[in-house]
Amino acid sequence: MPWELSVGIAALVVGVTALVAALVVLRRSRRQPRRSAAGGQDDGRTQRPQLALIVNPSKEHTAQIMTTVRRLATEAALPTPRFYETTRADPGTGQTRTALADGADVVVAAGGDGTVRAVAEGLVGTGTPMGIIPAGTGNLLARNLDIPLTDVADALTVVLGGIDRTIDVGRAQITERAEGEEAPEDVDDDVAHLFLVIAGLGFDAAMVADADDQLKAKMGWVAYFLAGARHLHGRRMRAQITVDDTETVEARLRSIMVGNCGRLPGGITLLPDAEIDDGELDVAAIDTRGGLAGWAQLFGEVVAQGLGMHNEAPVKIGRIDHTRARRVRIRVAEGEQAQVDGDVLGKAVEMESWVEAGALVVRTPAKV
Repeated sequence: MPWELSVGIAALVVGVTALVAALVVLRRSRRQPRRSAAGGQDDGRTQRPQLALIVNPSKEHTAQIMTTVRRLATEAALPTPRFYETTRADPGTGQTRTALADGADVVVAAGGDGTVRAVAEGLVGTGTPMGIIPAGTGNLLARNLDIPLTDVADALTVVLGGIDRTIDVGRAQITERAEGEEAPEDVDDDVAHLFLVIAGLGFDAAMVADADDQLKAKMGWVAYFLAGARHLHGRRMRAQITVDDTETVEARLRSIMVGNCGRLPGGITLLPDAEIDDGELDVAAIDTRGGLAGWAQLFGEVVAQGLGMHNEAPVKIGRIDHTRARRVRIRVAEGEQAQVDGDVLGKAVEMESWVEAGALVVRTPAKV
């Protein structure tokens, strides 16, 4: 066989082989989901997600949020966002479920802590991520997840380009009220109320209950501290605390708080060791004696623990003690105010709290 023909046949075989290989690679690439810039799989929705925003029409900045989101979605060539307004009868859970039925890829809570709680309630166990555009007084979960608090565009950037993080949620249920006490109109004692940051019984809840709505609108989270000043000289409560399956402990306290994470407004870290995805709740028992001196020492304790320091003094007139648990039962001698993430549940004699590990997906800032 002439060498020219041999070379030609060899070249033809190589060419056919390369063509077949290219076709196989092409077919596989079409079957495989593409990777997004964030490292996740692109199933067609990553680049053009259908956003659903649950908005609280009573919030001052709601109209601005809606306008900004519409504009930015248009600039990014996204599908037109869908908006669902909350009502007094339904603060967002029903609207969230409607949004899911309508095909939402991300459901965004655009409001305060109450809206975030309600949207989270509708998303627990679904696997659909929750985005957050903060528009409240405390913005507790947003603070703990480092979501921008004051810029709608920055918060929406997290919604569109962040990463999905699976977190725990807490539950708190009022199991007994003081004789003659009734639950607030919007509170059902048969319901285990979801919380994402902190549930509390005692001083902290009384502070939340007494905060003036007009002051909150004007001064933000500072209004809570002004309300708390009225309770600095209040009585200490007698409490029985049962942590998981351990023996019940009796204590005299100002407040007991059960947290999923621990960062509060004003740069305060109440629960420095709390992790939002560790499958446990962190319990803080807070007490003061000696009037203002005790509160001053307590404040020093909180600031110090936030900096990683601990006061080892054997005698303290203001102290905060920590433990961890999956379930906590708290019983007090008289009715005390209870709260979850800043929403007041009313006065209770007994409250039980527990964790639901890995129950919620939240869109959070991408790690640098």
